[in-house]
Amino acid sequence: MSQTAIPPGIDNPDVAYQVSAVKDGKVLLGYKKRGFGVGRYNGFGGKVDPGETSLEAAARELEEEAGITAALTHAGSLFFMTEGAKWAFQIEIYRADDYKGTITETDEMRPEWFKLPGDSQKQNNDLPSIPFDKMWDTDHVWLPWLFQKQKFAGRADFKTTDKDGEFVEWKWWYGTYM
Repeated sequence: MSQTAIPPGIDNPDVAYQVSAVKDGKVLLGYKKRGFGVGRYNGFGGKVDPGETSLEAAARELEEEAGITAALTHAGSLFFMTEGAKWAFQIEIYRADDYKGTITETDEMRPEWFKLPGDSQKQNNDLPSIPFDKMWDTDHVWLPWLFQKQKFAGRADFKTTDKDGEFVEWKWWYGTYM
């Protein structure tokens, strides 16, 4: 896990993680049915419990939210802040290239397969495209790097709007590294 310097005025950031399963030109995402992010598609994940590493937590949540186990590879680190808030999120992103078990819908997530952009083999034409319009605003920036197995890091600062308290990107940076 990366070590992030905590900006002044921010309490310790919540460390979270996200897992996406990528296999045979498709990606497994979950539709969030309740809690934070409800109504959005995302990888599987959440907060790290006391005494857990982000990797252990990612493996646990993948099994709890999708019913599968997998060997996970660290793919990237993201840091999100919101203007005026005394909290932030440090998110560690993991990738699974194979899995064991039966993909299962839970009370929190509905797993669904989507075809990867540029599926050159056209093997997944029956699958829908990734629903970026129903995902977090920044996902379209770093998800392609996850699919290409490029390590990445990024930070996005958000501010709230008057419209339903929604978050909008204010300033950000993302990049890949070796």
